[in-house]
Amino acid sequence: MSLQDLVYRVLSKPAVSRTLSRTGMRSGFAHRFVAGETIEEALAASQRLAAGGRRICLNHLGENVANEAQAREAAGSYVEMLRQIRARAIDGNIAIKLTHLGLDLGRDLAVELASGIAAQARDLGLSVEIDMESSDYTSLTIDVFEAVRRKFDNIGLAIQCYLRRSEDDLKRLEPLHPKIRLVKGAYREPPNVAFQDKAEVDQNYVRLLDRLLDGPFFPAIATHDPRLVDYAERRIRELKRAPDRYEFQMLFGIRRDLQNRLRADDHPLRIYVPFGTEWFPYFMRRLVERPANTLFVLRSLVAEGLFANRRH
Repeated sequence: MSLQDLVYRVLSKPAVSRTLSRTGMRSGFAHRFVAGETIEEALAASQRLAAGGRRICLNHLGENVANEAQAREAAGSYVEMLRQIRARAIDGNIAIKLTHLGLDLGRDLAVELASGIAAQARDLGLSVEIDMESSDYTSLTIDVFEAVRRKFDNIGLAIQCYLRRSEDDLKRLEPLHPKIRLVKGAYREPPNVAFQDKAEVDQNYVRLLDRLLDGPFFPAIATHDPRLVDYAERRIRELKRAPDRYEFQMLFGIRRDLQNRLRADDHPLRIYVPFGTEWFPYFMRRLVERPANTLFVLRSLVAEGLFANRRH
């Protein structure tokens, strides 16, 4: 068992996860990956990043609402995020999760609410990106995206390269000429659904990135892997792709050294800035992605004495 798997199992235990959920923001280690619990904290972090020449993708963390009222409340919060981005003159957009907009309650509700958000964004001169969730939702998410994209051209979609189906999904989406945020994927998926070996995931990332760069897409190259960043830079130079026809994306608090290098080389860079009280599932996915994230959290837990505190 890897260190990441061991830590994931320990932190997933209800007693531990409850402690971390209560103390993570107060103790500070969760702030490495999450901008805060309130929109004001997230906007303040976004303004600091924007001052350094970074674009922003603001995300209100939340998934799997239980009823329509909660879905409509979430949609309202997304619209308010758009208004605040425009009011503060931040070079940014927002990311939305369809289960936060009631996808579990029905496709039509998710299409309605996502369309309303896209319309508000269009009126403000902004854009929206749909996050991809676990593989149980992939087909429905693409279906909703297609329905909204046919009405609004200011909406993009994340595609996870570790899913075996993703190349076929890009073929399906190609006629729409959409913005695609290419990510590796951070949900735990079975071998018949997703590549398990890092080398296979990386190979598929390269294959899908080539398809994006060579095709009628707007590629958002979302990776913290220096080798994949180097490959993307070489291809961009070979294709003489203009800076307004691609961007790199990275997560808040991760590989800040690589973020600085990309900006120094004048590449467009967007930082995904998550916030909200429902931060723990997102936090756990960050642990799975990279050993460095796991080690950072372990050091923080030891320094803060959180496990010791839980016994008293």
